[in-house]
Amino acid sequence: MAIFEEKQLQGWRFVLFNLCLGLSHALVIFNAGAYIAMLPRVAAGLGIPPSFATWTQTDYMIGLALAFPVGGWLSRRMGEYRPFVAALFVFALASLICASVTSFYGYLAGRILLGFAGGLTLPLGQSLLIKEYPDNEKSIGIGVWSVFTLTPFTFGPPIGGWVADTLGWRWLFWFNIPIALAIGGIVGALLYQRGSKRLRHRFDSVGFVLIALVLFGVQTLLNQGNDWDWSNSLYINGLVVFIVMTLIYWVIWELSLRRPFLDIRLFAHRNFTIGVIILFMGFLMFQGLLSMLIVQLQLSLGYSSLLAGLVFLPMAIFAKPMASVFHEIVKHFDARLLVSLNCLGFAATYFWLSGFDGQNAFAQLFWPKLLEGVCLGSFFVPLTALVLHGLPQDRQWRALELASLMRIAAGAMGITMQGIVLYQRAPVHMTRFVETHTLFDASFEQTLDSLIAPGFSESSAIAKLAKLAGRNAIIHGMNDAFWMAGCIFVGLAMLVWFANTTKQPAQRTLRQALQREEQEILVEEP
Repeated sequence: MAIFEEKQLQGWRFVLFNLCLGLSHALVIFNAGAYIAMLPRVAAGLGIPPSFATWTQTDYMIGLALAFPVGGWLSRRMGEYRPFVAALFVFALASLICASVTSFYGYLAGRILLGFAGGLTLPLGQSLLIKEYPDNEKSIGIGVWSVFTLTPFTFGPPIGGWVADTLGWRWLFWFNIPIALAIGGIVGALLYQRGSKRLRHRFDSVGFVLIALVLFGVQTLLNQGNDWDWSNSLYINGLVVFIVMTLIYWVIWELSLRRPFLDIRLFAHRNFTIGVIILFMGFLMFQGLLSMLIVQLQLSLGYSSLLAGLVFLPMAIFAKPMASVFHEIVKHFDARLLVSLNCLGFAATYFWLSGFDGQNAFAQLFWPKLLEGVCLGSFFVPLTALVLHGLPQDRQWRALELASLMRIAAGAMGITMQGIVLYQRAPVHMTRFVETHTLFDASFEQTLDSLIAPGFSESSAIAKLAKLAGRNAIIHGMNDAFWMAGCIFVGLAMLVWFANTTKQPAQRTLRQALQREEQEILVEEP
């Protein structure tokens, strides 16, 4: 049954609607960015190791990733505003769970629910906002939405650090509750009895459950691999077998359906496959290194949550302006060139960061992070053009659902994988330090004497030296991770040239141009 849309909002109702939609968007993205700075304090508050605290962020992002295609199906099946309002109420409920529960697994369940509910609001909210604008003003709606895309994520770490330092990390969730309830109530009242065209497409529940098992299985494998000693554990080996068998069954199932949960037939298109690989690997590196650095600044270098978050503030200077500029630049250049230059920019950033030594950290990190903000702002738009090039109109939104799911899942996996790199490389550097600093080494004696001179006893000086050696090993392990990321981005810069050229059509209708800009902004969602 089709229910036709009613008259669009006007006057103060329209302004209030824009504010509510923008605030809901910022709220969800802020919860992803701000939480990174809180991880050490979450670990202390719940009485868990830092690796377990990381688990609460990665599973949140997996929930966020799974919600993207579900949100697309709900908008086609039920319209946008009812599931949007319901998702905000669930978001408030999940925030209450996270704010009050004391057990780790109860808190983890709340984080997953929070991510899933928040993920639903992102595609639904964008569609709601842009539909409310007249056809000749939809570009304004796209601009309003884009303002709230990268900005909350880049400003999230310092603000989240301040909240954790001054109020306590649980206040992030206490703030969520009234804001989410207010937005849901206001939007529900403004659009009460609003209808929309509905398509009775069956939901692929089997495909959804299977891919959820695969993603959470992979994330569990990465989260617990170090703790269970990888292939030496029967549990880890069994988990690997389960993931592989489930993935094979999921691929067979999805290929057998006319309307699967995710359209994996899209991988038959060269540009889509290459674009998604670059999107996946790029976000895996970026998100993982971001989290690793902000956590280790606190754990290893003694930074407060606020100071660690402020290190990333330079990224905010150019990230959003660059994204806005690239919406126009991509219309005039081959996307392969832009993607290649962007990947080389990321490579230069991480090679630069691989020389970090912990001294004058703000001065050392400011300029590389400024460059990283430029690269982040110019990352998504040309990749969207690459991913969608050559796809028919009716498959482009399905392509975005699959690409967005893989990108967000890559961010979750990257956080854990960079932890694994650090876990593996830090002991290597510690061993090298021990091998080169022995009792028979003159430099070791000089270092020890320099610590004893200010008044340390010999045993205290040795303990201090061991602590400094541990910090040095962590810094060198981080530098290894940055160097590896730089090499990977060089490889991605070369990979993109295997894609087909992406010459844009000479003329596009206004509707086509607006739709492409909507798609580009949707891919930017962290």
